[in-house]
Amino acid sequence: MLCGLLTAGAMPAAATPALSSDGLTPLVGLAAERILLADKVAAAKFGTATPIEDPVREQQVLDQAAALAAEAGIDIPDTVQFFRAQIEMSKMVQRGLFDRWTRHPELAPTERPDLATEVRPELDRITVEFIDQLTATTDLRGPTPRCKISLVLSEMKTDHRYSLDRLHERALWGAIRPLCA
Repeated sequence: MLCGLLTAGAMPAAATPALSSDGLTPLVGLAAERILLADKVAAAKFGTATPIEDPVREQQVLDQAAALAAEAGIDIPDTVQFFRAQIEMSKMVQRGLFDRWTRHPELAPTERPDLATEVRPELDRITVEFIDQLTATTDLRGPTPRCKISLVLSEMKTDHRYSLDRLHERALWGAIRPLCA
């Protein structure tokens, strides 16, 4: 799916800048973890009056990301854009799961995780780790062939590690796309 990135504007192998051994992989791995947590969020909301959209919570996450970015000395608008992508892709997964579970009730979750005590602490942990990784990868991220190559390699490693289905794979790609924008 991401291999198309390598064709447009990619440099020949001999001219490709050396990539660090980890590149963007830890950051992409965190994005995958966050995307997979959308399953628990969906399970907590499915069959209740709780909507997928939660503008108040979303703004809290974006405000926290901006504050942490300022503290870390990294670009605030880029950080907020990255976190906005995480939120939007999480909602995409939730909508996909709601649709799947509505069409196939036998696949619907039988347990409802608690958002406040089970899910949000994990999301908050990932938020802090995202800031650390965004700080560590500042020189690698941006609209360059080097970033795109690293992103493709990282996504491939992450996809294999987490065995993502098509819905989660599409969400992961949408979540990490801003890294090289």
